[in-house]
Amino acid sequence: MAINLSALGSKVSRYRIQLALTVEEVSAATRIPLERLCSVEAGEVEPTGDEVLILADLFRCDFKFFISNEQVAPFEQTEILYRAHGKEFSKDDRRAVQEFLYLCETEAFLTKELGIKHRQFKAAPPTGHFKKDGVSAATGFRRFNQHEHNAVPRDVYREIRETGAHVFRRKLGNSKVSGLFMLHPTAGKCILVNYSEDVYRQRFSAAHEMAHALFDASDGPSITYVQTDKDDRRELRANTFASRYLMPPEFLRQLPDPKRWVEADVQHWANELRVSCVALGIGLKAEGLISEAVFQHIKSCRVPRNLKVDPELPDQLAPRQRERKARLLERGLSDSYVALCLDAASQGVITRGRLAEALLCDYEELRDLLSLYGRSSYGH
Repeated sequence: MAINLSALGSKVSRYRIQLALTVEEVSAATRIPLERLCSVEAGEVEPTGDEVLILADLFRCDFKFFISNEQVAPFEQTEILYRAHGKEFSKDDRRAVQEFLYLCETEAFLTKELGIKHRQFKAAPPTGHFKKDGVSAATGFRRFNQHEHNAVPRDVYREIRETGAHVFRRKLGNSKVSGLFMLHPTAGKCILVNYSEDVYRQRFSAAHEMAHALFDASDGPSITYVQTDKDDRRELRANTFASRYLMPPEFLRQLPDPKRWVEADVQHWANELRVSCVALGIGLKAEGLISEAVFQHIKSCRVPRNLKVDPELPDQLAPRQRERKARLLERGLSDSYVALCLDAASQGVITRGRLAEALLCDYEELRDLLSLYGRSSYGH
C-alpha cells in the first residue's frame, strides 16, 4: 500500500506541535535537514526508513503509525487538553505526557498480546446528585475489591489497574497539577499521577482520577489541580469517591476520640490510612466526628516522610535498589509495567530493541535495568 505522504506529514506536524517544538528544534534533535523536514511535513517528500524511526523515537510513538494510513492517535484529546490548559505544561511536561500516552499504548498492546484479562467495574448510573454518586461508586468499588467495611486499601494502583485502566506515576515540573485523565482512542482509560507530589497525595490523586474515568470519560480530558474549584461538581464527586474509597466511614468511627489526639496520634492514624493529615481531618469532619478546632489541629500535623509507605517502593528494598526504582517510577516505569514488558520479551512477543523502547531506554540502560530486576537477559 502506498504511503499517503500528506497524512504522514500531518502526523509529524501535529506531534511536533503537541510537544511545542519548532521545526528547527526537531531538525536539530533528529539531524534531518531543515528543508527536508519541512518538505516531509508538507507531504512533498517521503522520509527514509531511518528518518521514520528517528521521528518515532523523538515523538514516542510506534513507527508503524507513520507509514500506515491509520489515523488513530490521541491528537484530539491532547489538543483539547492543551487548548484549555496549555500554559500549565512546559515542553518537558508535554514530553512527559507524550511518554505517558506511549506507555499506555504499549501496556494495552502487550496486555492484549499476552491474553491478560481484566475485571470490569462499572459504577451505578449517575443520579445527578454528585456527592451521593461519589459515595455510591466508592462503596461499589470497595465491594468490587472485596474489602471489609472498615478495611483500608493498601495498593490503590494495583486495584485500579485490575479494572483495565492504565495508571502511570510520572514526574511533572508543574507542582500545581495533581494528575490528569484521558480516554485514549486505542488504549482506553489513562490516568497520570504527578510523581512530584507527596506520596500520600499521589494515592489520593490516583483515586480521584479513577472517579473521572468512571463518570467523565466521554467529556474529554480532564486535569486536576492541587487546589480544586469547590464549585466544580465533578471535582466534588471525584474527591468524595477518593475519600470514601480510601477512608471508609466505618474505620473512622472506630477510632479513639480525636479530641484527645496529640500530634503522634494524628501521624499514626493518618499513616494507617495512608493519607495526609489534611485528608484525615477532612474525612473526620465530613462524618461529623470532630469540631472545627480539632480539625485545625489535625490539619496542622504532618506525617514524617520517612514513615510513609509506598506500595511500589516496599521497605524490603535495599537503599540502592529503592533509589534506582524511584528513578524509574519518576518516568512511569512501575514494577507491574516492567514485569509486563519482560514477560512479553521472554515469550517472543517483542524483540530486544522493542523492549528497550518500551522501557524508555537504550541498550546500555536496558542491561542495568535487567540487572536491577534479577534478569541476566530479557528472556530469563
